[in-house]
Amino acid sequence: MLVDDKGGIQLDASWLAVLGDEFDKPYMQSLKDFLIDEKAKGKIIFPASSRWFAAFNNTPFDKVKVVILGQDPYHGPKQAHGLCFSVQPNIKIPPSLVNIYKELATDLNIPVSTNGCLEHWAEQGVLLLNATLTVENGQAGSHQNKGWEEFTDKAIQVLNEQRENLIFILWGSYAQKKGAFIDAQRHLVIKSPHPSPLSAYRGFFGSCPFSQTNTYLKSKNKKAIDWQIN
Repeated sequence: MLVDDKGGIQLDASWLAVLGDEFDKPYMQSLKDFLIDEKAKGKIIFPASSRWFAAFNNTPFDKVKVVILGQDPYHGPKQAHGLCFSVQPNIKIPPSLVNIYKELATDLNIPVSTNGCLEHWAEQGVLLLNATLTVENGQAGSHQNKGWEEFTDKAIQVLNEQRENLIFILWGSYAQKKGAFIDAQRHLVIKSPHPSPLSAYRGFFGSCPFSQTNTYLKSKNKKAIDWQIN
């Protein structure tokens, strides 16, 4: 199993039941070796090892209602804590999340928050999943193609196959490619440009993903998400 330098990482039991076999596969051993080697070289890795699986531990498999796909953790100090697009409390809100909050305000008339920690969403069943779960300090994309993508692909696969009536929110071409196999007859798939300042004006603004999500949940007799971040 992939472990940190203190001997282990607790993965929620509901996820371990569907992903546990992945930890014995060669790609995961290679990923483990890579991370151990990087730490041995004195490199700083974000988020902290105790938070690598935070998306899964905050949102158990059987509680998932919505999946938002990101790409990499933030690579600046004190930002990443294991949930895509989310930053730790009292940290400046990154540009993409600023735009997510703007769209939320337009979509559902929810005031723009000054808190960038999205744990409130995760606790309600919003899986905030990055494709790659670690990154080197200051080096965007530095842990891509080391094995994490295969692991997170498997997570999406089991959700697609073993759950019904989920909402997959795919912002940008990377997320849409990663989620291309999702069964749109079985689940609601919401696609738009990425909320990055480089692309948000190409169709992210006005896409109404939050109201679409809640309308769908209600149609399936599920509780809507309270998107307000205090």
